[in-house]
Amino acid sequence: MTDSSSRKETEDWWRTALIRMEPNQIDIRGHPIEDLIGNIGFVQMIWLCLRGELPSKDQSRLLEAALVAAVDHGPQAPSIAAARMAATCGVGLNSAMATGLNMLGDVHGGAGEQAVSLYQMALSFVDEGDTPDAAAAQAVKRWTADHGKYMPGFGHRFHTRDPRSPRLIELVQSAQRKGVVSGRAGDIALRIEAHLSDIKGRPIPMNIDGATAVIYTELGFDAPLARGLFCLSRSVGILAHAWEQTQQGGRNKGPLPKGHLWTYLKPSEK
Repeated sequence: MTDSSSRKETEDWWRTALIRMEPNQIDIRGHPIEDLIGNIGFVQMIWLCLRGELPSKDQSRLLEAALVAAVDHGPQAPSIAAARMAATCGVGLNSAMATGLNMLGDVHGGAGEQAVSLYQMALSFVDEGDTPDAAAAQAVKRWTADHGKYMPGFGHRFHTRDPRSPRLIELVQSAQRKGVVSGRAGDIALRIEAHLSDIKGRPIPMNIDGATAVIYTELGFDAPLARGLFCLSRSVGILAHAWEQTQQGGRNKGPLPKGHLWTYLKPSEK
């Protein structure tokens, strides 16, 4: 192998359109870093890195709303609880954050990604000629057949009406009136909500995952990025809780208070 071919192989080992870094030069997606610092916000930077272009002010505002809404949901959330427990084990903030973030999977943290897929499915039925109401019903039927009765983005264990969702949908509808987004995902999500409520015979309101999924779909993010964006959002709450727990102190705090033990199942009770 010649020196030139060896160098080419080395340079091509990692290929990226994200960043150019050479001595005294850093470009992010073609923008010199010094031109970005102090001139764009963090949400704009997220968009630039993921999409390769800078968002409009209205696009940035809508994405920021979704990220703000999902920051925290209290120590009862497994990711937050895990981070707080880790913080009492002397692992440091970065490890406590990693512990919490690593709890975000298909069940806790994946509903937003799943809801985007649900909306995309319903919208594909509309594109094929179904009415929006028929498409919503068909998507629910198909999703249930493929994944079971749990419907991502709708219903909540704690809230009869998730206080975050109406505000987010209101912002989507405002952006639609301004021509920033089409409003198709917001409309189909509300039709799914109505259909679920009809077949269940009780309100099944959209939750935070369903509402943020509307925004991510409207803004054109691929479904897997909905989970990544949720992780970015929730990492703020995880950091804040880990830091608060560090300030409060405590050592080796587990999931149960001192003096409380778990239920032991005897061999005959298994």
